[in-house]
Amino acid sequence: MFAVVRTGGKQYRVAAGDKIAVEKLAGEAGDTVTLGDVLLAGEGDNVADASKVTVSAEIIAQAKSEKVVVFKKRRRHNYRRKAGHRQQMTLLRITDVGEGKKAAPKKEAAAKKEDAPKAEAKKAPAKKAAPKADAAEKKAPAKKAPAKKAAPKKTEAKK
Repeated sequence: MFAVVRTGGKQYRVAAGDKIAVEKLAGEAGDTVTLGDVLLAGEGDNVADASKVTVSAEIIAQAKSEKVVVFKKRRRHNYRRKAGHRQQMTLLRITDVGEGKKAAPKKEAAAKKEDAPKAEAKKAPAKKAAPKADAAEKKAPAKKAPAKKAAPKKTEAKK
């Protein structure tokens, strides 16, 4: 199965196992990302419903592309400027192109948001106990660094 996905303002035709270089994406090598903007999907001559297709990829590396040299010149005016630029890019390996439920992750995210206040409530008492321990540490006298001596003033030589 293949899909056409849009990322970084460009479109890519991908299939499982393909390796592509795209504009920089957040994440480190080994992380899995989901390319959500699927424009077209199909298998052979058949076109599938793109809204039901998900594309998942693994980040191979974060790298820089080839250097682009920018050279400006005005003839007969002794004006030359040379600069270079290397664009940040992410190398991806497409792991899966297939029918997936896009609504399911949203429900899981909503469930996690509901559980988050409960988890924060459990963590709150532990935070209250920590300042008491800090107060005990503050009672110990703090050592002060010895004062530095002022440098002797130099007098100006008379001529």
